[in-house]
Amino acid sequence: MNLEFVFTDFPIFETERFILRKAVEKDCYDIFELYADEKVVKYMPFTPFTSIEDAINELNWYDKIFKEQTGLRWVIEEAESNKVIGTCGFLNYERAHNRIEIGYDLNPSYWGKGVMKEALGCIMHFAFSTMHINKIEAKVEPENNASIIVRKIEFL
Repeated sequence: MNLEFVFTDFPIFETERFILRKAVEKDCYDIFELYADEKVVKYMPFTPFTSIEDAINELNWYDKIFKEQTGLRWVIEEAESNKVIGTCGFLNYERAHNRIEIGYDLNPSYWGKGVMKEALGCIMHFAFSTMHINKIEAKVEPENNASIIVRKIEFL
């Protein structure tokens, strides 16, 4: 029996408050707002976005990693408002070793409200149960205390 995850249809999840789905073109404005915020990108390997084109390039990268079968990146849409408030996902999928890296970011207006516990719990369950991952790594800058706290949350 082949237990290997196949990157064909992008998985969609609904939690109590959020929809985790593939990014679409109309999301570029919310993605721009997210990554134009210096607080969001402070520990990321890029500078704040300065144009919608930056956001479109980001969405294109999400498509690229899915097509290359190296990662998945979900937008986190607030179900009540239909606003994209963050993203989460996996990168550097090592099929041979059943390992993957996790990443996440969130609009500061939603910090401290349990968003990541809800969203990451969902995708981590997917990684372990459907992708058959046995190791999820989170690389966190030592100064990024908020991300360290998220990393320590018990998800499963």
